[in-house]
Amino acid sequence: MSDVELVLRSTRVITPEGTRAASVAVSGGTIVAVRPHDAPVEPGARLEDVGDHALLPGLVDTHVHVNDPGRTEWEGFWTATRAAAAGGITTLVDMPLNSLPPTTTVGHLRTKQDVARPKAHIDVGFWGGALPDNVKDLRALHDAGVYGFKCFLSPSGVDEFPELDQDQLVASMGEIAGFGGLLIVHAEDPRELAAAPARGGPKYADYLATRPRVSEDTAIEGLIALAKRIGARVHVLHLSSSDALPLIAAAKREGVRLTVETCPHYLTLTAEEVPDGASEFKCCPPIREAANQDLLWQALADGTIDCVVTDHSPSTADLKTPDFATAWGGISGLQLSLPAVWTAARARGHGLEDVVRWMSTHTARLVGLDRKGAIEPGRDADFAVLAPDETFTVDPARLQHRNRVTAYAGKTLSGVVKSTWLRGQRIVSEGEFTAPSGRLLERKN
Repeated sequence: MSDVELVLRSTRVITPEGTRAASVAVSGGTIVAVRPHDAPVEPGARLEDVGDHALLPGLVDTHVHVNDPGRTEWEGFWTATRAAAAGGITTLVDMPLNSLPPTTTVGHLRTKQDVARPKAHIDVGFWGGALPDNVKDLRALHDAGVYGFKCFLSPSGVDEFPELDQDQLVASMGEIAGFGGLLIVHAEDPRELAAAPARGGPKYADYLATRPRVSEDTAIEGLIALAKRIGARVHVLHLSSSDALPLIAAAKREGVRLTVETCPHYLTLTAEEVPDGASEFKCCPPIREAANQDLLWQALADGTIDCVVTDHSPSTADLKTPDFATAWGGISGLQLSLPAVWTAARARGHGLEDVVRWMSTHTARLVGLDRKGAIEPGRDADFAVLAPDETFTVDPARLQHRNRVTAYAGKTLSGVVKSTWLRGQRIVSEGEFTAPSGRLLERKN
C-alpha cells in the first residue's frame, strides 16, 4: 500500500478481535490495515511507535450538553471539545437542551451547527428534541440529520424544554417510529417524584429521597410497554436504578427494541461518600448506594446495559449551591470519563476491551456511526493513546471544561491519555492542542 501515510505501532492495540501487538496503517484519514507489530513501514510513511501504551479507538460520547449557543457561560463547543479530546473522546453527540435555542426545529439545528463548526476540536453530531408542540417538526429534523430525539417524562429543569405527558409521548413515539427514528428518554415518572418527600438542605440523603428508584422503574416499565405496542426503537438515558434491570432484561429477551446507557458517576461514585453541601455530586437521576452500583456493573458485564456515556452537564460554579434542592443538577465528566471508568473497571476484573466496547463500539453503533468505534480497516483513524498503568490526582485547575467544578477533585485515577488522534492527525498531545479540525456529522439516511 504505497499510499500509506502513517503507521501507529503499539504492543497493546485494542481491536475487535482482542488486544494484540500491531501496526495500524492509515491513509487519507482512514485505517487501511492492521498488521503484525513488526511489519515493514512503507517508504515515505511516518511511524509513530507508542511502545507499551495502549492504542484505543477514539471514544464516542453520545450524551453531552454543550449549552452553546445561549448558555455559553456554562460550557461551549470550544471548551467542551477540547476537554473531550484531552480525555480520548473523538466524537460527541450534543443534546438538544440547555442551549438557546434548543434543537427542536431545522432552523434551530442550523443555528447550532453554525456555532459549532469553527470551534469543534473533535467530530460533533446532534440530537433533536421532542416537545409537546413539535411533532410536526420531527420528520424534518430527522431528514436534516439528527441522530434521534430526546424527551423528558418529568421537568427538564429549563422552561424552554418541557416534558411530555402520556398522550404526547404516544404521539411523538408513534411519529418517530413511523420514519424509523430513535427516541431517547429521560425516564423518571413525575407522579412518583411528586409523591416523594420534598426535602431541601445540604444533606445528600435528603436529596436522594426526593428522587427514589421507583420513579425510574415506573417510567421504564411504561416505556417498555409503549415501545412494545408501537414497535418503536427506544433508548433509556442515564440509568441509575438497579431495580429496573430485571424489567430491561426481560424486555430485551422479548425482542423489544430497547437499549440502555449508564454513566461514569453511577459506576464510580456512591451516595455514601457524598459530603454535606457537595452539590458537585448532584445529578438527576441521582448517584445511589454502593450496593446499587454493584448491580449496575453486573448489568454492564452481562449486556443488560449497553453503553457508558458522560451526561456531561456543566453549569457555572454559582449554580452549585450547598442546598441540594436548589443546586443545578449535572456532573461535568468529559475529560475524566475514560480514566474514571477504567480505574473502577480494572478493580472489578474488566479489561480495556470491555471499556472500549461500552464507551466506543456500542455508542457508535447506537447512532449508526459505522466509521467510528473500532480499530479495523475502513474506520476513521481516530485513536486514544492511553498509559493504563499510570496514575494521576484530579486537579480541577488542569481541566479544559469552562467551569472546573468536578465531583472527582482530589481522586487518584488510573489511565493517562497521552495523545488523541482524529482521522490520522494528532489533535492533542501532553496537553498541547492543534487548531480545531472536527467535522459536523449527520445521520445517514
